[in-house]
Amino acid sequence: MSTEHYINHPNFGLLYRVCFVEEHQELFTTLYAQRLFFLVSTTPSGMKFEPVGRSEARLLLENRLRMLRRTGQTQEYDQLQIILQRTFQ
Repeated sequence: MSTEHYINHPNFGLLYRVCFVEEHQELFTTLYAQRLFFLVSTTPSGMKFEPVGRSEARLLLENRLRMLRRTGQTQEYDQLQIILQRTFQ
């Protein structure tokens, strides 16, 4: 079972999910360059793409890591730690 998720942005093409942020919100990045980030909200009327800067995207990811560590979700924490290193360092 694959845990990778992709969506198609109307202008930037295929986006790769970095992580969940909160209910109905996820952080995505462009598939190949991983330089553009989007906070994607799912609503009954459709998807909303909000561009976010690299530093804000990193902060969202670090906040998710802190929440996972607090709740003891070690497997997801370990996977997200790898994504953090691969994407931002």
